[in-house]
Amino acid sequence: MSTLAAPNEVITRALLRQVNVPGLDRPAALITLDNGFDHTKPNTFGPAGLTSLDEAITAALAANPAFIAVTGKPYIFCVGADITALPLLADRAQALEIGRLGHRVFARLKDSQIPTFAFVNGAAMGGGLELALHCHYRTLSAGAAALALPEVSLGLIPGWGGTQLLPNLIGIPAATQVIIQNPLMQNKMLKPKQAAELGIADVLLEPADFLERSLEWAAGVVRGEVTVTRPEVDKDMWAGVLYFARQTLDQRLHGAVPAAYKALDLLETAKDADFATGTAAEDEALADLVFSEELRSGLYAFDLVQRRAKRPAGAPDKELARPVTKVGIVGAGLMASQLALIFARRLQVPVIMTDLDQARVDKGVAYVHAQIEKQVSRGRMDKGTAAKLYGLVSGSVDKSVFADADFVIEAVFEDLDVKKQVWAELEKIVKPEAVLATNTSSLSVSAMAEGLTHPERVVGFHFFNPVAVLPLLEIVRGERTDDATLATAFAVGRQLKKSSVLVKDAPAFVVNRLLTRFLGTVFAAVDAGTPLEVADRALDPLGLPMRPLALLQLVGPAVAYHVGGTLHAAFPDRFAVSENLKRIAESGQPIVVDDEINTEVAKLLVVGDQPLTEEQVRANALDALAQEIRLMLDEGVVAEAQDIDLCMILGAGWPFHLGGVTPYLDRTGTSERITGQRFLPRGVASLAG
Repeated sequence: MSTLAAPNEVITRALLRQVNVPGLDRPAALITLDNGFDHTKPNTFGPAGLTSLDEAITAALAANPAFIAVTGKPYIFCVGADITALPLLADRAQALEIGRLGHRVFARLKDSQIPTFAFVNGAAMGGGLELALHCHYRTLSAGAAALALPEVSLGLIPGWGGTQLLPNLIGIPAATQVIIQNPLMQNKMLKPKQAAELGIADVLLEPADFLERSLEWAAGVVRGEVTVTRPEVDKDMWAGVLYFARQTLDQRLHGAVPAAYKALDLLETAKDADFATGTAAEDEALADLVFSEELRSGLYAFDLVQRRAKRPAGAPDKELARPVTKVGIVGAGLMASQLALIFARRLQVPVIMTDLDQARVDKGVAYVHAQIEKQVSRGRMDKGTAAKLYGLVSGSVDKSVFADADFVIEAVFEDLDVKKQVWAELEKIVKPEAVLATNTSSLSVSAMAEGLTHPERVVGFHFFNPVAVLPLLEIVRGERTDDATLATAFAVGRQLKKSSVLVKDAPAFVVNRLLTRFLGTVFAAVDAGTPLEVADRALDPLGLPMRPLALLQLVGPAVAYHVGGTLHAAFPDRFAVSENLKRIAESGQPIVVDDEINTEVAKLLVVGDQPLTEEQVRANALDALAQEIRLMLDEGVVAEAQDIDLCMILGAGWPFHLGGVTPYLDRTGTSERITGQRFLPRGVASLAG
């Protein structure tokens, strides 16, 4: 196996000890997975780690214990294969070898004559969860932070038994959700309660004494005092579920994510094939995908989200950040109310909203309270926490309540004069060191600060809607913004559990600028005479999370038109103002109804007589993106192309299999054709060579 080892592999050791459990006539064998680091560096399996587990299982079996259990270090069970080693595999034979090694080692727990248990004490993802599935029984900590089979999001499949074991444990509908649907929904994780309800775990235990209770429960199973019953899997619906899933994939991805289709094929195999046949098929699928461009893009995107997002390029020293003990929010509309909830929930400090009249203030506070109540009713928040949040969020029509606030953010109408008026009024009220943050989506932060006595404390703090879901926060440094203000903004972003990217004060910043350019090419095609449905499906081969018109409806035609106007004023040669988009915005009608284009909206359009084909629309859109990204990098809007991709993944939901956007433009040759150069070096987010 030495040929498979990564040169810098952090080895997860499988540490075996004998544990005396009351009520059993001989000790249990407890294998603890531990790579020697704390929870910030999770356990993963490379070849050496699998070998260590293999040796521990051999020693455990030789001791003839009452049972064998596998658990993890504090907070972490195992998060799967060491994916950093995948690009180091030399050929398909090595890919097959790593798949077969994992299967052989894990199968020893499945085939053991001695009862085997997984004590899932913390995060269990990918191969870690597959290891647990091989055990005869599973306990799960209610404090486990993340449970998932996320491989499809990276361009892989669960390659160590997951596609064969899970559907035969919890049924094909739930397995399809966990293996395919969740990874394609921004890599959605299962919470412990959900996993237990699905049947992934046999019992859910509290984290405080999880290991002790797990040992007791396992002893009860071994003694026959605890009976584990699992519902029979309905195989009659298997084919129907997979047929529907394939149709859904075709509608959403149009063949753009090979891993999702491979996973479907493997789930189909799991219905009737024996386990050895099914796992052999996993090995072949894994070997096929390891050398795909989609996997390289997926690994690149994963690295951006897991590493770069946690160390924002250009962020000042966090020691410069000022404490924030009270937050003020100017406005009480929907966006302001969403901000109030997240600030109160994450910062645990008083948050106060203001607006023009009491009715608007009351409506905003009521929205926050209703969202808290919804969390309680769904079991996602306890009543004590809810009561505290109720007390933290309040409202007023008098802006003097901001006098002792450390951080004030405005979420008022997107008009520069209105925002400047707000800050001019507030500067007379707030203390000199208070941070003044704007949630503007396209306006100049520097222009907003003009005329203020302390323009250095104004910073852009651009959230994405819905605030609770999308993790990106564009932090915009104005011309006069100082390091202390910027450091405070990044510190608050971290407390809000957002991924912050430092952005230069340029029109529409990153995500909105690119999406506006992208949508602009689509509407230019419509204006020229291209039917709406043709322009709308032109980007299907990319497998984007939604089609252009659905995206436009989500953003809001009026907002899109406004942002487009801002960019037209800045860059009239590249951002046109579409008369048809204006007509749609003014009509107030939905563009899409039940996934179909609204025929009433289509009647509003005035179009030319030079329609484009889908291929032409797609080429124009990609060319425009390549040109705009190169210009943004030349302007220094962000530090590197990686930040563009991070913004598109976290703020616009662009998929991992594209690597955001620049790897796809490189892969298709668009970047070199339009700009004369690649955005990323060869071998970064792509196959080397």
